Amino acid sequence: MEPSNRSRPESTPSRVPTWLRALIPTVLILVWFGAFGAGGASFGALSDLVENEQAQFLPADAESTRALDLQSEFRSEDVIPAIVVYERDGGITAADELAIEADAAAFQDVEGVVDDGVSPPVASDDGEAVEVFVQVDAAAETDVVVGELRDRVAETTGDGLQGAVTGPAGFTTDLVAAFAGIDGLLLIVAFAAVFVILVIVYRSPLLPVIVLGTSLTALCGAVLTVVALARADVLVLNGQTQGILFILVIGAATDYSLLYIARYREALHVHERKWDATWAALRGSWEPILASGGTVIAGLLMLLVSELTSNKILGPVSAIGIVFALLASLTLLPALMLWAGRAAFWPVRPRFGAHVESDDVVARRGLWSKVARLIARRPRVTWIASTLLLAVMAIGMTQLKADGVPSSEFVLGESQARDGQALLSDHFPGGSGTPAVVFAPEEDLQAVADVLLATDGVESVAVVSADSPSGSLPVTGDGIQPLGPPGTSAGDPTVVDGRVQLDATLAAPSDSDAAEQVVATLRAELADVSSGDPVLVGGTTAVALDTKEASIRDRNLIIPLVLAVILVILMLLLRAIVAPLLLIGTVVLSFAAALGVSALVFDGILGFPGADPVVPLFGFVFLVALGVDYNIFLMTRVREESVRHGTREGVLRGLVVTGGVITSAGLVLAATFAALGVLPILFLAQISFIVAFGVLLDTFLVRSLLVPALSYDLGRAIWWPSRLSRSGGAEPSRDDAPVAVEPEAGEPAEHREPVHRA
Repeated sequence: MEPSNRSRPESTPSRVPTWLRALIPTVLILVWFGAFGAGGASFGALSDLVENEQAQFLPADAESTRALDLQSEFRSEDVIPAIVVYERDGGITAADELAIEADAAAFQDVEGVVDDGVSPPVASDDGEAVEVFVQVDAAAETDVVVGELRDRVAETTGDGLQGAVTGPAGFTTDLVAAFAGIDGLLLIVAFAAVFVILVIVYRSPLLPVIVLGTSLTALCGAVLTVVALARADVLVLNGQTQGILFILVIGAATDYSLLYIARYREALHVHERKWDATWAALRGSWEPILASGGTVIAGLLMLLVSELTSNKILGPVSAIGIVFALLASLTLLPALMLWAGRAAFWPVRPRFGAHVESDDVVARRGLWSKVARLIARRPRVTWIASTLLLAVMAIGMTQLKADGVPSSEFVLGESQARDGQALLSDHFPGGSGTPAVVFAPEEDLQAVADVLLATDGVESVAVVSADSPSGSLPVTGDGIQPLGPPGTSAGDPTVVDGRVQLDATLAAPSDSDAAEQVVATLRAELADVSSGDPVLVGGTTAVALDTKEASIRDRNLIIPLVLAVILVILMLLLRAIVAPLLLIGTVVLSFAAALGVSALVFDGILGFPGADPVVPLFGFVFLVALGVDYNIFLMTRVREESVRHGTREGVLRGLVVTGGVITSAGLVLAATFAALGVLPILFLAQISFIVAFGVLLDTFLVRSLLVPALSYDLGRAIWWPSRLSRSGGAEPSRDDAPVAVEPEAGEPAEHREPVHRA
């Protein structure tokens, strides 16, 4: 790569014909603008392809998945239950009963409600509430159907009568509403935050437009590709994947653009022609940009080993986004900057031959030269103090509650489904309408029912029966119970391939920890009941339990894999072992600190109910992969300077030269991830804070102080076992006499600070 510090400008003529210099950027811009147009038209299609049903993303061999496959054979329709609950303090009145019966009749006429899919109103034992079960066709637009149900309930309620639509269909509707701003509000906030930062950093009206145009074009290309793959059934998308894709592409493309622009500005000082400056900037930036992008891609692709499809699919989708961020920053951006030339930096244009940097970067004026002098004076104190500070922050990690949260807590702020669930739990068994679904061999029906009835937390048991008007028959310790007068037939259970389906209504809400514990107990106790086919326990609660357990397994497997892959990439890039180990160690410590502070904020300030097990996993993947980015930007420049000036001088030079651009990149990435917080989704809010705060830690503490100070203290040993560790140029020893540096303008002579120089 070309060094940035030159004693004189260069103006050698380019050998590339003039017509080719004009053709290449023009073709690149036209191709990318075509992708921009096609991708922009695909944004709406991306939202239409999103699936937010939790069961869609379970592994195929999960017990709840196998149970779900069997369930469709017992009931003809594939349905999502909605539960309408009414409540009046002091008791439901006769007028209320008439109004509720009218509502139930009207629900059946709503398009998307299956035939005979509305139950008669069921009163609570205390007489203060009534519930109605509505079966919504899974092929219908659930949010539209539930919206019509809620409109009808709103007309009925009032004057003391409360009502809400809850159940799985209600929660799905609230989740869809929470994601509604993902391709509008989220993008507006993210781009606005980045634009403000770029204007402050560059003080130029044109440059931020070029950078954001590059980022938006990269996003359009990624969306176009992802939509095509989703339509071909190669990918299955959910809302969280869509949001992370948007943010990741904007942040990464902007970061890579800033690194290229920094090199381009340097090159314009030493090259008169824009074409020559462009090639010099590309030679100086392509390696760290590709290495950074490759590290992120490799880390994201480790998610492919996940058991959960929702985790697994995030890997390739996000990797596609990073690929387009790389391509745009190394092709479209250089073409646009070549087209704009020095005018891109107006009103402060870099002039050829002007502001040629002095050879002694530490003696320059500016913040980063001061930081370099601090590190040169007190390297060991600096890195030890930084490490201790991060370690103290990491202590809070022990307070992080990442063992899952109820689905009713997925949406932040107002949620009618959550309010309705609370009403249900006050007057009915919490699992009403969303029972645990058990599949047993026909000959073991009573034995399985006995286990269910004897288990604490199970309120009632029914067996699916086509002979019953309601579709099921109660089961007690005395067997299947008749629904008619004494002496009538009980009816026969539905049998499919020798199995029967039992519905066990749980006392606790189906999304609660208590309900999950009941399901786990049932699975353990039913494991040995059947001598033939195994008894399967599924249903809403089982799906949540299997999802949580798969998330924990993913976290324990993927985190070490990500570390190993990134470590190998760093070793190949830096041609060393010690430096990559140090970089990985500092980033892991930074992640622990970010998680520790986040735990305190989530619990003590924001009052979150906990976190999904996947939150630490995603936080780790993004922070380690993206945090290593900044260390790659720094250490590739440090290595470049170390070859010419020795390691300790190279550390100081690399820090001063890259300080501004990496800090700007960190601010941009933190701002883009913080934009995820505008969506009222618990998972995204937590990822937003963890990654944004962690990136700021990496930017201002780890990369600015800890890594440079530690590298300076160790000297050429960081390049072991490469040749640079043995022949580090003019590498000084730690015992060399300090050399006085000229004071900055206006600085008293007695404030001169000694540094070690090669």
